[in-house]
Parts: sequence; structure tokens; C-alpha cells
Amino acid sequence: MTAWAEPYARAIRSGRGPLFLRQADGGLLPLEVERWCGEPDAADWSVLGRCAGPVLDIGCGPGRLVAALARLGLPALGIDVSAVAVERTHASGGSALRRSVFDPLPGEGRWATALLMDGNVGIGGDPGALLRRVAALVAPGGLCVVEVQPYDVDERVRVQVSDGTAVVPGPPFPWARVGGAALGRYAAGSGWGQEPGWEWGSGGRRFVALRRARTAYSRAESANSAPVSPSQLNR
Repeated sequence: MTAWAEPYARAIRSGRGPLFLRQADGGLLPLEVERWCGEPDAADWSVLGRCAGPVLDIGCGPGRLVAALARLGLPALGIDVSAVAVERTHASGGSALRRSVFDPLPGEGRWATALLMDGNVGIGGDPGALLRRVAALVAPGGLCVVEVQPYDVDERVRVQVSDGTAVVPGPPFPWARVGGAALGRYAAGSGWGQEPGWEWGSGGRRFVALRRARTAYSRAESANSAPVSPSQLNR
């Protein structure tokens, strides 16, 4: 069982916090469980409106975005390492697999859009490595929408998931927090270009849209690749 599984699972199952990332210095970064478990808000819709299917939601949590995309008629798959998150996604009408983004996934190299929402650009504590992995998942010319911090930051930290009680949380794991400028630097070295004018804010949150580079090789690769089919979404 991962270090954060129990407090995270309790929060996702109940649909409410408190839940935090505890830093080594004792600082607490609040996690917005109630928002994750609710319906998409205006900021979420500002992202969903830019999506082309099929969509891969990386770290989908309880699945609010996957379910909303399904209601729009767009093929979408969520992935999450939490069994409770995957179960809740299914219950909301979305498709999801219990996988890490670094595990083998269906449709690699053929997703039209990837989402890194709710701070998930921090997964693994190495934004450059994560963006390179996502570039391998997305089709040439495909889109990745990243939620970044609404201020300038570029830090790699080790954190623990905590519900704020006196119970000692599990061992720390690597995480990262980046703003838009830092994301641009990581993207430039990871096979991505930033969409002109596609950095925006909504509801106090901040988003950046990246476009996977097209090369002569990737154009040939794309021509010989079939799109992700609905039957592949739950493999």
C-alpha cells in the first residue's frame, strides 16, 4: 500500500476533507477534496471546452472531468493509482483504470488530449520526466492542458498525505509545484510547445495548454496510427 493510500481513500470515499500534503518543515498544503468530488466548476469547463477526444485524464481522482467528458460524448479515460478513486469514477459514469502514468497504458501515442489537473504536474517530483512521458502518450500535434500554481514557483519537495490529525502519516514521497514560467522551461525540453495565448486563469486557478511537437517522423507515425477506440478505454 502506498504511503498516502489510507487518508486519501477515506477522503475520496466520504467526499470531504480535511486532507493535506505535509512538507518536511511541517507546512501543510491543503487539498481541495470537496471540489474534486463535486461537479465541474467554471474553471474546469474552461479546460473541458478545449479538449478534443480521446482524452486521457492523468490522476483523475474521483472522476468529475472524465464523467463530464463522457456526457459531452467525448471518449475519455481516467487513470489513478487509488482503487477508491477509480471506483468513484466508475460510479459517476466515467471510464478509469487503476494505473500509474508510468505504467503501460492503452493507446500510447494516440491520445488527442491529456490532462494534468489539480496539481498533478507534481506527480513523481520531476515535471520534465512527467512531460516526456505524457509526450509519448499523446499523438503528434496533440494537446496537454496543465494546471499550474497561480504564482511563480519551481520546487521539488518530499511530502506526506495527512488528514491533519496527530496520526503519523506514511513515509514521504516526491512531489513538485510549478508556475507557468517554470512549466514553459520544462515543456521546451520535453517535446512540447506552448499554444499562443493559451495560458489563462479562472476562479483563482491557472492553466497552460501545450502542443506536442510535430516532426517529419511524427507525421509519418501519426499517418500509420489508428485513433484510440472506445473498446480500448478499459483495458
